[in-house]
Amino acid sequence: MGGGTAGHVILGSAFLIIGLWHLFNSIKLHSLNPTSYVSLPWFSVPRLRYLEPFTIIIVTVIFVWMELFNGQSPTAADGSIPSESLRHLEHSLIAFSFIVCAFFSVLLDRIGTPGQHGLLHFLQAVAFGQQLVIFHFHSTDHMGVEGQYHWLFQIITIVSLFTSVVAIGFPGSFWNSFVRGFSVVYQGVWLIVTGMLWTPQWMPKGCFLKTEMGREAVLCRGDRALGRAKALVNLQFGFYMIVVSVFCVGFYLVIVRFYPRQKVEYRSLNKYEEGDYDLGTPQKHEICMTRISLPI
Repeated sequence: MGGGTAGHVILGSAFLIIGLWHLFNSIKLHSLNPTSYVSLPWFSVPRLRYLEPFTIIIVTVIFVWMELFNGQSPTAADGSIPSESLRHLEHSLIAFSFIVCAFFSVLLDRIGTPGQHGLLHFLQAVAFGQQLVIFHFHSTDHMGVEGQYHWLFQIITIVSLFTSVVAIGFPGSFWNSFVRGFSVVYQGVWLIVTGMLWTPQWMPKGCFLKTEMGREAVLCRGDRALGRAKALVNLQFGFYMIVVSVFCVGFYLVIVRFYPRQKVEYRSLNKYEEGDYDLGTPQKHEICMTRISLPI
């Protein structure tokens, strides 16, 4: 995405925060009401109902502006698109997909459209699909150590795409929501880790920065240095996978402790109701009295 350390870290931080927010709320809702859990595409905040979608819109609009109008025009004088601008347009197209999701989150909620959750899960799947396709057929030649980071990032994106599609048909699956939240968190972590590649002290031994087509590319001196760098990237991916997995499981255990399952009280009531007794003998009925709290 946004080239260099800053672009990857800023966007990665946004994915990380949104992923943690979804993970927290999904675990909380399931812990309180495990039998009636429904996967939600976004979560409101008290007194600031649309904070999440508005935040996504603001962040992505700023990102698109930085990509397309950061000191240069995305088009040439004759109206054509220069090769150097292609990657910026591709990154902006991904951002527009998430803007569409956030916009319809607000619109469908205001209208009260039936099946709005399924529609929003569909739009989220489209956004992740868009992200996967653009990263796979990126105009920038990510064949070296950068390419290894991007190939592994596609694996995480596939998980986000798959779980978003599953949520359309199986909205009651908490574990699908949990895996989706995990994948978004890991997308954020991996984007931040990828951004560190352009920092000299974090660059693999035998690799260096070189300006190509208006961007700084990370190249390696020879096949041996490149092979070593790719192997280190694979090790990083596996290490952070374990770290994020352990964190998410621990996060789950903490949340369910703070938000235990709602208690259910059973009481016996003797009621005389028309047609509900025989020869004057009252029937005893067991009814379930529950205290229901609506999710935030």
